[in-house]
Amino acid sequence: MELKELESAIEGILFAAGDPVPVERICLTLGQDRETVDSVCQRMADTYSYERRGIRLVRLENSWQMCSAPEQASYIRKALENRKPAKLSQPALEVLAIVAYFQPVTRAYIEQIRGVDSSYTVGLLLERELIREAGRLAVPGRPMQFRTTKNFLRSFGLASLDDLPELASASQEDAQLTMEMETALRRLREAETTEAGEAGTGGEEGQ
Repeated sequence: MELKELESAIEGILFAAGDPVPVERICLTLGQDRETVDSVCQRMADTYSYERRGIRLVRLENSWQMCSAPEQASYIRKALENRKPAKLSQPALEVLAIVAYFQPVTRAYIEQIRGVDSSYTVGLLLERELIREAGRLAVPGRPMQFRTTKNFLRSFGLASLDDLPELASASQEDAQLTMEMETALRRLREAETTEAGEAGTGGEEGQ
């Protein structure tokens, strides 16, 4: 398959999918090896960025996805203002930060750090697909554990969890920990991609 034909096929697949498409699926579909597909996708991503196109190709762990360019955010929001999502509430940001940095975590662990019931916010983050269930912990009661999702990575413009800002303190008991995590995620929010939809929640304690 010629390069241009390969690029066209990948572009069509990613555009039609809307969601992240695993590299392995693209390889199987086009009969190409992973190195070739990754190389072509990266070439396309660089071209879109260099030419300042209205779309971008981003890598999310072992998947690729087509999305809108962040610098076009204001125009896109204006055109689709009736679909504009609500921003993350303070409780939601706190819970998301804890899950992001210490995953997999249980709801009990989240509440231990926050000091308040977090069941409502955990449920809303699940609905927004920013976190997901990740199996049960092998202890009495078998509580459910939670992890962040690819939608979380896309929402905050991350290729992987390795791109999360480092925390000033590594101590989970540090009183400033939650504040540091919240600040780190707020920095990410400032550079988040447009279509990721600043997944919103509201209505928990103090809301």
